[in-house]
Amino acid sequence: MANSKSGAKEFKKQVVEKVSTLIISAFGLVAALAWNTTIQTAVTHFLGTSGSELEGLVVYAVVVTIIAVLATIYISRVSEKMKG
Repeated sequence: MANSKSGAKEFKKQVVEKVSTLIISAFGLVAALAWNTTIQTAVTHFLGTSGSELEGLVVYAVVVTIIAVLATIYISRVSEKMKG
């Protein structure tokens, strides 16, 4: 009987962890979409309208990728420090 209660508690804990992860991911996606237009507009502003659209998209993709990589490294380091 104790094992089934323990198993149920562990299952509930896993469900809460996964739902929390999904909610946090959803907020991250919403934030990314909110910044999407802002970053595109900034790139267009700094490149000017005379450049090709493809050039602007490439610069945008590179900038976003660099930001994502730096943020991932920073978050991973903070996470590792908090674990121990």
